[in-house]
Amino acid sequence: MKTPRENAVPIKTPRDLDAMREAARRLKLLMRDLIAFVQPGVTAKEIDLLAAKLCRDLELKSGAYGYGHGSNRFPGYICVSINEVIVHGIPGPQKLQEGDIVTLDVAASHKGFFADTAITIAVGQIRPELAQLLDVCKRALYEGIAQARSGNRLSDVSHAIQEYTEAHDMNVVRAFVGHGIGRSMHEPPSVPHYGPPGRGPFLRPGMVICIEPQITLGSPDVKFLPDGWTAVTVDGSLSAHFEHTVAVTSGEPEILTEFEAWN
Repeated sequence: MKTPRENAVPIKTPRDLDAMREAARRLKLLMRDLIAFVQPGVTAKEIDLLAAKLCRDLELKSGAYGYGHGSNRFPGYICVSINEVIVHGIPGPQKLQEGDIVTLDVAASHKGFFADTAITIAVGQIRPELAQLLDVCKRALYEGIAQARSGNRLSDVSHAIQEYTEAHDMNVVRAFVGHGIGRSMHEPPSVPHYGPPGRGPFLRPGMVICIEPQITLGSPDVKFLPDGWTAVTVDGSLSAHFEHTVAVTSGEPEILTEFEAWN
Protein backbone atom coordinates (compact mmCIF):
# COMPACT_ATOMS: atom_id res chain seq x y z
CA MET A 1 0.00 0.00 0.00
CA LYS A 2 1.26 3.49 -0.83
CA THR A 3 2.13 5.53 2.24
CA PRO A 4 0.88 9.10 2.66
CA ARG A 5 4.36 10.56 2.12
CA GLU A 6 4.38 12.47 -1.15
CA ASN A 7 7.51 10.83 -2.57
CA ALA A 8 7.03 7.34 -1.15
CA VAL A 9 7.64 4.58 -3.68
CA PRO A 10 4.72 2.12 -3.76
CA ILE A 11 5.57 -1.49 -3.02
CA LYS A 12 3.52 -3.96 -5.05
CA THR A 13 1.99 -7.03 -3.45
CA PRO A 14 2.35 -10.43 -5.15
CA ARG A 15 -1.22 -10.04 -6.41
CA ASP A 16 -0.39 -6.60 -7.83
CA LEU A 17 2.65 -8.02 -9.62
CA ASP A 18 0.58 -10.81 -11.14
CA ALA A 19 -1.88 -8.22 -12.43
CA MET A 20 0.97 -6.17 -13.91
CA ARG A 21 2.43 -9.27 -15.56
CA GLU A 22 -0.93 -9.85 -17.24
CA ALA A 23 -1.11 -6.24 -18.42
CA ALA A 24 2.44 -6.60 -19.76
CA ARG A 25 1.60 -9.89 -21.48
CA ARG A 26 -1.22 -8.25 -23.38
CA LEU A 27 0.90 -5.20 -24.16
CA LYS A 28 3.59 -7.44 -25.66
CA LEU A 29 1.01 -8.98 -28.00
CA LEU A 30 0.01 -5.48 -29.09
CA MET A 31 3.65 -4.46 -29.62
CA ARG A 32 4.38 -7.58 -31.65
CA ASP A 33 1.64 -6.68 -34.14
CA LEU A 34 2.58 -2.99 -34.27
CA ILE A 35 6.22 -3.76 -34.96
CA ALA A 36 5.28 -6.13 -37.77
CA PHE A 37 3.09 -3.40 -39.30
CA VAL A 38 5.90 -0.83 -39.57
CA GLN A 39 7.19 -0.50 -43.14
CA PRO A 40 7.86 2.23 -45.71
CA GLY A 41 4.65 3.97 -46.84
CA VAL A 42 2.69 3.37 -43.64
CA THR A 43 1.52 6.52 -41.88
CA ALA A 44 1.84 7.27 -38.20
CA LYS A 45 -1.95 7.57 -38.04
CA GLU A 46 -2.41 4.10 -39.52
CA ILE A 47 -0.12 2.71 -36.82
CA ASP A 48 -2.22 4.47 -34.19
CA LEU A 49 -5.49 3.16 -35.64
CA LEU A 50 -4.10 -0.37 -35.46
CA ALA A 51 -3.07 0.27 -31.85
CA ALA A 52 -6.62 1.40 -31.05
CA LYS A 53 -8.05 -1.80 -32.56
CA LEU A 54 -5.55 -3.97 -30.71
CA CYS A 55 -6.38 -2.24 -27.44
CA ARG A 56 -10.03 -3.15 -27.94
CA ASP A 57 -9.23 -6.73 -28.94
CA LEU A 58 -6.86 -7.26 -26.00
CA GLU A 59 -9.03 -5.46 -23.42
CA LEU A 60 -6.39 -2.81 -22.84
CA LYS A 61 -6.99 0.85 -22.06
CA SER A 62 -4.58 3.29 -23.66
CA GLY A 63 -2.65 5.42 -21.19
CA ALA A 64 -1.93 8.06 -23.83
CA TYR A 65 -5.39 8.73 -25.25
CA GLY A 66 -6.83 11.84 -23.61
CA TYR A 67 -3.82 12.23 -21.31
CA GLY A 68 -3.17 15.76 -20.09
CA HIS A 69 -5.09 18.69 -18.70
CA GLY A 70 -7.58 21.15 -20.06
CA SER A 71 -8.21 21.35 -23.79
CA ASN A 72 -4.81 20.09 -25.02
CA ARG A 73 -5.15 16.38 -24.35
CA PHE A 74 -3.12 13.83 -26.27
CA PRO A 75 -5.12 12.72 -29.33
CA GLY A 76 -3.43 9.40 -30.08
CA TYR A 77 -3.60 5.94 -28.54
CA ILE A 78 0.20 5.70 -28.67
CA CYS A 79 3.12 8.02 -29.32
CA VAL A 80 4.76 7.66 -32.74
CA SER A 81 8.04 9.58 -32.84
CA ILE A 82 9.95 9.72 -36.14
CA ASN A 83 13.64 10.61 -36.62
CA GLU A 84 14.41 13.82 -34.67
CA VAL A 85 11.26 13.52 -32.55
CA ILE A 86 12.41 12.45 -29.09
CA VAL A 87 9.07 11.70 -27.43
CA HIS A 88 5.33 12.35 -27.61
CA GLY A 89 5.00 12.33 -31.38
CA ILE A 90 1.32 12.80 -32.30
CA PRO A 91 0.27 10.17 -34.88
CA GLY A 92 -0.61 12.01 -38.07
CA PRO A 93 -0.43 11.70 -41.87
CA GLN A 94 3.37 11.56 -42.13
CA LYS A 95 4.45 8.49 -44.10
CA LEU A 96 7.38 6.41 -42.99
CA GLN A 97 10.23 6.46 -45.49
CA GLU A 98 12.98 3.94 -46.17
CA GLY A 99 15.85 4.82 -43.84
CA ASP A 100 13.73 6.44 -41.11
CA ILE A 101 13.74 5.38 -37.49
CA VAL A 102 10.46 5.38 -35.58
CA THR A 103 9.71 4.99 -31.89
CA LEU A 104 6.52 3.33 -30.72
CA ASP A 105 5.85 4.31 -27.09
CA VAL A 106 2.88 2.47 -25.63
CA ALA A 107 1.39 2.48 -22.14
CA ALA A 108 -1.80 0.58 -21.43
CA SER A 109 -3.74 -0.81 -18.49
CA HIS A 110 -5.69 -3.99 -17.94
CA LYS A 111 -8.11 -4.27 -15.04
CA GLY A 112 -6.57 -1.26 -13.35
CA PHE A 113 -2.85 -2.02 -13.69
CA PHE A 114 -0.43 -0.49 -16.20
CA ALA A 115 2.53 -1.62 -18.24
CA ASP A 116 4.66 0.70 -20.40
CA THR A 117 7.23 0.09 -23.12
CA ALA A 118 8.93 1.79 -26.06
CA ILE A 119 11.09 0.59 -28.92
CA THR A 120 12.81 2.39 -31.79
CA ILE A 121 12.58 0.52 -35.09
CA ALA A 122 14.49 0.79 -38.34
CA VAL A 123 12.23 1.42 -41.34
CA GLY A 124 13.82 -0.70 -44.04
CA GLN A 125 17.57 -0.26 -44.40
CA ILE A 126 19.13 2.49 -42.26
CA ARG A 127 22.55 4.12 -42.21
CA PRO A 128 25.24 2.45 -40.08
CA GLU A 129 25.38 5.35 -37.62
CA LEU A 130 21.64 5.01 -37.01
CA ALA A 131 21.96 1.28 -36.46
CA GLN A 132 24.64 2.08 -33.89
CA LEU A 133 22.36 4.65 -32.23
CA LEU A 134 19.63 2.05 -31.79
CA ASP A 135 22.10 -0.50 -30.48
CA VAL A 136 23.67 1.89 -27.96
CA CYS A 137 20.29 3.09 -26.69
CA LYS A 138 19.03 -0.47 -26.20
CA ARG A 139 22.25 -1.58 -24.52
CA ALA A 140 22.25 1.50 -22.29
CA LEU A 141 18.75 0.56 -21.15
CA TYR A 142 19.96 -2.92 -20.22
CA GLU A 143 22.96 -1.48 -18.40
CA GLY A 144 20.49 0.48 -16.30
CA ILE A 145 18.23 -2.51 -15.77
CA ALA A 146 21.20 -4.53 -14.49
CA GLN A 147 21.46 -2.03 -11.61
CA ALA A 148 17.76 -2.32 -10.67
CA ARG A 149 18.55 -4.65 -7.78
CA SER A 150 17.43 -4.69 -4.20
CA GLY A 151 19.91 -2.75 -2.05
CA ASN A 152 21.16 -0.51 -4.87
CA ARG A 153 20.24 3.16 -5.01
CA LEU A 154 18.00 4.55 -7.73
CA SER A 155 20.76 6.68 -9.24
CA ASP A 156 22.89 3.56 -9.79
CA VAL A 157 20.44 2.88 -12.63
CA SER A 158 20.79 6.44 -13.90
CA HIS A 159 24.58 6.47 -13.78
CA ALA A 160 24.95 3.18 -15.63
CA ILE A 161 22.88 4.52 -18.54
CA GLN A 162 24.82 7.78 -18.80
CA GLU A 163 28.20 6.09 -18.50
CA TYR A 164 27.48 3.58 -21.27
CA THR A 165 25.97 6.20 -23.58
CA GLU A 166 28.77 8.74 -23.25
CA ALA A 167 31.41 6.04 -23.66
CA HIS A 168 29.98 5.66 -27.17
CA ASP A 169 30.07 9.42 -27.91
CA MET A 170 26.32 9.89 -27.73
CA ASN A 171 24.17 11.99 -25.42
CA VAL A 172 21.40 11.29 -22.94
CA VAL A 173 18.35 13.56 -23.09
CA ARG A 174 17.87 15.07 -19.63
CA ALA A 175 14.51 16.76 -20.08
CA PHE A 176 12.54 13.53 -19.59
CA VAL A 177 12.71 10.80 -16.97
CA GLY A 178 11.40 7.33 -16.31
CA HIS A 179 8.91 6.69 -13.54
CA GLY A 180 7.26 4.28 -11.20
CA ILE A 181 4.17 2.49 -12.46
CA GLY A 182 1.28 0.44 -11.10
CA ARG A 183 -2.34 1.46 -10.71
CA SER A 184 -1.30 4.78 -12.23
CA MET A 185 0.75 5.21 -15.39
CA HIS A 186 3.09 7.57 -13.53
CA GLU A 187 3.96 6.90 -9.89
CA PRO A 188 6.99 7.79 -7.76
CA PRO A 189 9.92 7.66 -8.17
CA SER A 190 11.17 9.76 -11.06
CA VAL A 191 13.96 7.82 -12.80
CA PRO A 192 16.59 10.09 -14.43
CA HIS A 193 18.89 8.55 -17.02
CA TYR A 194 22.00 10.44 -15.92
CA GLY A 195 23.76 11.44 -12.74
CA PRO A 196 26.23 10.16 -10.12
CA PRO A 197 25.71 6.76 -8.49
CA GLY A 198 24.73 6.14 -4.89
CA ARG A 199 21.88 8.61 -4.57
CA GLY A 200 18.11 8.49 -4.27
CA PRO A 201 15.97 5.87 -2.56
CA PHE A 202 17.18 2.35 -1.96
CA LEU A 203 15.59 -0.15 -4.31
CA ARG A 204 13.44 -2.79 -2.63
CA PRO A 205 11.60 -5.90 -3.81
CA GLY A 206 8.12 -4.96 -5.01
CA MET A 207 9.11 -1.66 -6.56
CA VAL A 208 8.23 -1.42 -10.27
CA ILE A 209 9.85 1.24 -12.44
CA CYS A 210 9.91 2.24 -16.08
CA ILE A 211 13.43 2.88 -17.35
CA GLU A 212 13.36 4.70 -20.69
CA PRO A 213 16.50 6.46 -21.93
CA GLN A 214 16.31 8.73 -24.94
CA ILE A 215 19.67 9.10 -26.68
CA THR A 216 20.75 11.39 -29.50
CA LEU A 217 23.57 11.53 -32.02
CA GLY A 218 23.86 15.29 -31.44
CA SER A 219 22.64 17.79 -28.89
CA PRO A 220 20.54 16.36 -26.04
CA ASP A 221 18.63 19.65 -25.76
CA VAL A 222 14.91 19.71 -26.50
CA LYS A 223 12.38 22.05 -28.06
CA PHE A 224 8.63 21.62 -28.29
CA LEU A 225 6.57 22.06 -31.44
CA PRO A 226 3.51 24.35 -31.37
CA ASP A 227 1.18 21.41 -30.65
CA GLY A 228 2.57 21.44 -27.10
CA TRP A 229 3.38 17.72 -27.14
CA THR A 230 5.97 16.88 -29.77
CA ALA A 231 9.52 17.18 -28.40
CA VAL A 232 12.35 17.32 -30.95
CA THR A 233 16.10 17.74 -30.79
CA VAL A 234 17.14 21.39 -31.10
CA ASP A 235 19.70 20.61 -33.82
CA GLY A 236 17.64 18.13 -35.81
CA SER A 237 19.84 15.18 -34.82
CA LEU A 238 18.17 11.81 -34.67
CA SER A 239 17.01 10.25 -31.42
CA ALA A 240 16.29 6.74 -30.13
CA HIS A 241 14.11 5.70 -27.18
CA PHE A 242 13.82 2.30 -25.53
CA GLU A 243 11.76 1.47 -22.44
CA HIS A 244 10.93 -1.47 -20.23
CA THR A 245 8.73 -1.96 -17.18
CA VAL A 246 11.00 -3.56 -14.58
CA ALA A 247 10.15 -5.16 -11.23
CA VAL A 248 12.75 -5.14 -8.48
CA THR A 249 12.97 -8.58 -6.84
CA SER A 250 15.14 -10.25 -4.22
CA GLY A 251 17.31 -11.49 -7.09
CA GLU A 252 17.56 -10.57 -10.77
CA PRO A 253 15.42 -7.69 -12.08
CA GLU A 254 12.26 -8.95 -13.77
CA ILE A 255 11.64 -7.28 -17.13
CA LEU A 256 7.88 -7.45 -17.51
CA THR A 257 7.74 -6.09 -21.06
CA GLU A 258 10.59 -8.02 -22.70
CA PHE A 259 9.77 -10.29 -25.64
CA GLU A 260 11.46 -11.77 -28.69
CA ALA A 261 11.50 -8.60 -30.83
CA TRP A 262 14.00 -7.12 -28.38
CA ASN A 263 16.66 -9.76 -29.03
